[in-house]
Amino acid sequence: MYARVSTEEQARNGFSLKDQIRECQKKVGTAEYKQYIDEGISGEFLDRPALSQLRQDVRDGLITKIVCLDPDRLSRKLMHQLLITEEFDRRGIQLIFVNGEYARTPEGQLFYSMRGAIAEFEKAKINERMSRGRREKARQGRVLRDFQVYGYSYDKENEQMVINEEEAAIVRLIFDLFTKPGKVQGMNGIALYLTKEGIPTKRGKGIWHRQVVRQILMNEAYIGQFYQNRWNTEGMLGNKHRSKEERIPMKERPREEWILIPCPPIIEKEQFEYVQKLLQDSRRRWAKRGLREYLLSGLLRCAECGNTMTGRRAKNWGKYVYEYTDRKNTVGTQHKGCGRTIKTEDLDNEVWEAIQTWLEHPDEVAAAAEVDKEQQAGIPFEQMEIARLEKEIEKVKIGRKRLLTLFADGMDITEEEIHKQMRSLKVKEEKAIRNLKELKASVREIKEIQFNQNLLSEAAAYYLTGQHDKLTLADKKRLIRQLVREVIVYEDRIEIFTY
Repeated sequence: MYARVSTEEQARNGFSLKDQIRECQKKVGTAEYKQYIDEGISGEFLDRPALSQLRQDVRDGLITKIVCLDPDRLSRKLMHQLLITEEFDRRGIQLIFVNGEYARTPEGQLFYSMRGAIAEFEKAKINERMSRGRREKARQGRVLRDFQVYGYSYDKENEQMVINEEEAAIVRLIFDLFTKPGKVQGMNGIALYLTKEGIPTKRGKGIWHRQVVRQILMNEAYIGQFYQNRWNTEGMLGNKHRSKEERIPMKERPREEWILIPCPPIIEKEQFEYVQKLLQDSRRRWAKRGLREYLLSGLLRCAECGNTMTGRRAKNWGKYVYEYTDRKNTVGTQHKGCGRTIKTEDLDNEVWEAIQTWLEHPDEVAAAAEVDKEQQAGIPFEQMEIARLEKEIEKVKIGRKRLLTLFADGMDITEEEIHKQMRSLKVKEEKAIRNLKELKASVREIKEIQFNQNLLSEAAAYYLTGQHDKLTLADKKRLIRQLVREVIVYEDRIEIFTY
């Protein structure tokens, strides 16, 4: 006797194994039988523990008759049903279904195939309806399940993500460690630090991995933007029954199909965007170390040809010198470089002197950058203006709906008057939208300036309290990478670009 029930069937219909077994026992008519039961396993997959054992026992000649409630208990796929029944037929096994007989005749085979096709179609429709239902729930702003996002807990009653303060503190720590100068360097350093401190992961493990830290640093949920319907997991449910080569990978859907669910933010947007810039440049900024460390490795670019400049040891008039060059000798390189070279000592000193000036006089640098503190103080006013414009846009939309309703209800208003007022409302709306866009851009720019100033202040504090005359090469590298995104090298000057 074979019985199977999937988790979704139990949840949706209360379809239990007891019911199947009871009905099959009536059909068996004897107390001498063996049960083969697969519980909580979908009928989409052929590799099921009990079914596999049943097929093996059939091959070993231990079985002469099999009773099953319905063909879709054997499989939800017609191809699999036909494969199994043919396997049983070849060994003369009597296959009996409680709901309908299985006859070895052309008509019986046709009827059996039709029932299998209907079962497969029903399964596809169930999957489609469930997917559509989940998407509709997501569009309503409901979080479908506990996605195990570090820093958040799942409120099952309200179907929302809420901040887990204990984990959120660790999230803020990870972002601070990655963006601020200190002894912890890079994602691997952060993972080692968290492991050493005994901080548990979301699943309660004691070991942190670099990839987990990277996922946290890239997760937009921390600025209040959590996305559902982002990943296509179709077919992955059966991966545990497949070999490594046959497993279906998770695929990312196009961005326009993602469904945004607002959630409480943990990280400031300016800090998050700064981290994304660091991650984007990380491959160059933290280049693989060679035999000798260079202060500016991964930061230099030639202004003439656009190639990055790397450090090397060269022989000049019988003496070895260290220099930065844009020459590329790697096979397959498209741009070999224009041949610009500059002594490492000269360029290192010039850049470090500029950094020292910034660190020792951060206020002067801010003045030189024309940071308008009065404008920064004006952010609350601009935020009030943003709120006013958003209300104005909403009023225009309501006014447009009212006009159309009046016209549809046959009020004493001409079509020409409707068009005139609609044009007026459209002009008003477009102006408000334009002003709103400009204000939001202005606020973003001011916040970015404030954030960059804070970065400079933190780096200056670290520099000034660290006995700057005793800073090691590693200390200097950390400080420079804290502030500098790229250094463009011209023939007679350099240009330093900050974050």
